[in-house]
This record gives sequence, structure tokens and C-alpha cells, in this order.
Amino acid sequence: MTPILVSACLRGVPCRFDGQHKASPEIAAAVDGRDVVPFCPEVAGGLATPRRPAELVGGDGHDVLDGTARVIEDTGRDVTAEFVDGAQRALAAARHAGCTEALLMPRSPSCGRGVVYDGSFSGALVPGDGVTAALFERNGIRVRPAPGITPSGG
Repeated sequence: MTPILVSACLRGVPCRFDGQHKASPEIAAAVDGRDVVPFCPEVAGGLATPRRPAELVGGDGHDVLDGTARVIEDTGRDVTAEFVDGAQRALAAARHAGCTEALLMPRSPSCGRGVVYDGSFSGALVPGDGVTAALFERNGIRVRPAPGITPSGG
């Protein structure tokens, strides 16, 4: 069975913006028997833990990769470059390990797949993908959202 890249926070690494993790029995069951490559694109891109919450503004991760949207912290600081760099590093790690699939943190501006926060910092969701999820999809790595995760920020 091929290895799977998994958001590091889902594997118990306290690397989320709030300094927490999101490990759960559902996540462990979803990757049971697989070689797991834990990876946090935001930390790999140079962001600290904990860090300010960030959301996609002006579109989703595909738009960020196309240069028409940004990733902005709740303070207004632009962290687009860090998110793109982290996504590129995640892709390199996935390719190096031979991953063809990733299990990523839902709603995250990096890892969200299918739905992300809308950029208003109000908790509202919109259709779209995070930056890393978008880059993976563009490069043939199938992205699955993590089972059993409840909303609480990216």
C-alpha cells in the first residue's frame, strides 16, 4: 500500500494556529496499516506555532496559486508567500515519499478540501480548497478531508 501524507496536526503534532492538535481515533483508523508522512505546510512555510488565524481572501487556494487571491491573518498581515512555500514543500515531501493520496485538515486555508473559511473571520464557510490541497490536486495527489473533525478554525 502506498504511503499517505497526513496533516501533522491530525497525527497529534501540536502545530495548529492555536498550538493544539486534532488527533482522534477516527483519524488513526483512517490510516491504520498505512505508512504515514505527517506534514504541516504552515510550519514548513516558516510560520510559528501558535500563530494568528489566517483565511483565504479573494478566492480559494487555486486562486492563490494563480496569483489572484491572498492568505491574510486576522491582523491584516499577508502570509500568502508562507502558505505557497509550505504547499510546495508539502508537495515535495509527498513526491519524495511516493504518496498519491493525502488526508488533510478540513476547512484550513492550507489543507481544506471542498470548503474553506470565507476570509471574514466570522466562521462562515464557502466552497473551495486550501493552498496545499489545491497544489496537490493540480499535481495528481488525491486529497481527502479528515473524518470526524469538528469546526474550530484553520
